[in-house]
Amino acid sequence: MQDTASLAAVGHRIVENVGKVIVGKTSAVQQALATLIAQGHILVEDVPGVGKTTLSKALAISVGCSFQRIQFTPDLLPSDVTGISVYNQQSGDFAFRPGPIMSQVVLADEINRATPKTQAALLEAMEELQVTVDGVSHTLAPPFMVVATQNPIEYEGTFPLPEAELDRFLMRLSLGYPDFNEEMAIIERQELTHPIDSLEPVATPEEVTALQEAAKEVYVDRLVRQYIVSLTESTRNHRDVALGASPRATLGLFRIARAMALVQDRDYVIPDDVKSLATSVLAHRLVLSPSARMRGIRADELINDLLNQITVPGMAQV
Repeated sequence: MQDTASLAAVGHRIVENVGKVIVGKTSAVQQALATLIAQGHILVEDVPGVGKTTLSKALAISVGCSFQRIQFTPDLLPSDVTGISVYNQQSGDFAFRPGPIMSQVVLADEINRATPKTQAALLEAMEELQVTVDGVSHTLAPPFMVVATQNPIEYEGTFPLPEAELDRFLMRLSLGYPDFNEEMAIIERQELTHPIDSLEPVATPEEVTALQEAAKEVYVDRLVRQYIVSLTESTRNHRDVALGASPRATLGLFRIARAMALVQDRDYVIPDDVKSLATSVLAHRLVLSPSARMRGIRADELINDLLNQITVPGMAQV
């Protein structure tokens, strides 16, 4: 295995390379890379035209991974995602014809436009890194990540993601609009061609796998572990929450904190890693109570309140 310094250099190259296409969103790019290192999946929820699709494609190119885009529509079938078995008349056997899910980085574009049955076709792949067609399981090549997008303001013709599927997304990200200078830079970079057309890989899938293994060695102090558990546990006991964060969320926050520490050149996790990632990891998993929704409370606001209430390890008691 490569040493920590060389692996950190790989991470820097990837972030810098994606930054050639995604302008001014270094934090979001780092979080996307950390999600890949943590072997998780991303739900990018944002308005059209801010670079959701471009982020996933640029990340796939930068790490030398195969990439497929699935445009989710109401008539999309599960077999259109996973693949089908086709009868071969010459051999007399069924041959598996793989679907787009068999790529390493898969963009599930506008995922909430497909029916729940088709959305469910992703569940096995996201959790078990395999797909089963006609009783035969097919293993997905590592590293594997699903990047799903959805529009937060368009509800007509959409099917809300069920809690079981939301819980399988390690992170929910939002790129947001660029500021004035960033948007000027975007115009200049795309004046003649799109920069993604000339983007080249700066890492290999094997190096990403090495980063994933290295993240497992990042040190997490017991107090930081208790801080993570306290955060997730507090969501289950809150009066405004009908369904709190699951143990999968606890493990996810633990893994992504390790991965982010590695991206930022550290072999140990600090409480700030947990604080900076908690909202993106936990908020989309919560189901608020009817009274909380009536009062206009949002899940991300609730997580921020909990972060302010729970004592951070190492802080002096007032």
